[in-house]
Amino acid sequence: MEKLKRNPIIKAIGTQRLIALLALIVIFAFFCLASPSFRKYTTFISILDASYYIGFMAIGVCFAITTGGIDLSIGTVLVCSSLISGTLFMNAGVPIAICLVISILIGTLFGIMNGFMVTKMGLPPFVATLASMLVSKGIGSIATKAQAVSWPQIGQEGGWYRYIFKINYTDANGIQHLIPTGFILLIVLAIVMSTILNKMRTGRYILALGSNKEAARLSGVNVDKYQLLAYVFSGTFAGIAGLAYAAIYSTMLPGGGAGFELDAIASVVIGGTSMSGGVATIAGTIIGVYIMAVLKTGLPFIGLMNYWQQLITGIVLVVAVFMDVYNKQAKKTKVVKEKKVLGKKVELS
Repeated sequence: MEKLKRNPIIKAIGTQRLIALLALIVIFAFFCLASPSFRKYTTFISILDASYYIGFMAIGVCFAITTGGIDLSIGTVLVCSSLISGTLFMNAGVPIAICLVISILIGTLFGIMNGFMVTKMGLPPFVATLASMLVSKGIGSIATKAQAVSWPQIGQEGGWYRYIFKINYTDANGIQHLIPTGFILLIVLAIVMSTILNKMRTGRYILALGSNKEAARLSGVNVDKYQLLAYVFSGTFAGIAGLAYAAIYSTMLPGGGAGFELDAIASVVIGGTSMSGGVATIAGTIIGVYIMAVLKTGLPFIGLMNYWQQLITGIVLVVAVFMDVYNKQAKKTKVVKEKKVLGKKVELS
């Protein structure tokens, strides 16, 4: 096992990320072998469609988890932002471009609210974001008077926004083509946020909060500022996820969204981000997202309903968290052994 960990390729990728990638390949191969119908281009597009809103939520909540916190509100914030901005378009005639911005701003405002409750009010992240989950669910229902909201289709006024996530057209020969532009957007934003997390001061400080908040404070880091910023990232990406969900599934139902956050959080943890904070990977998160998306799309092809995904996700999540705990315990044991060896050498000298 130690020899494998020292392998330069495995070391570069990361053990947990490598396992997650292999799991994704195995799951995809299984569905391909189990169902000929799964091996179609339309199925591939369905997997991508199912990944967009989970992916954007997962990228954002990764930052909150990195600080050692959590954000349970992202699912309902997704729905709330989409409901309000969709209602403004349908009933108030607000241009669709402005509605897109409003959706993202609503998510950002909830992120600021979560960050304020955690940093200034001293509430535990679980309690603060659980409160935001209930508030966003209520606001979405109140704003729409508990009515479903349908976003415009292609060909209707404002329907062009769907091209941000998927281009669907028929050529001169009558062949339908689907271009997953949302995948490109997801990967671009993942690269941007990965750069922020790993290469910029903002990301390094957020990682430092998760490793040891008090040590970061003593080093001169503005702990409240960067912890709040982590929740702002989470809220903003929930707003973006709301647009992706509306573009793919069209109709938004008030009171929905609870449970979406579980897929996003599971994706983050399965990808190799530590629930205790201080260790994060956007690349691993994206791998986790596609494990979730392949399961969600593939299970009906073998005659299993989507609730089986919940069972499988729960099992996979337990395994991922156990691996994280095991790796941390192994590192602590190694450090203790090294200290003992060093102590013996000092005594002998």
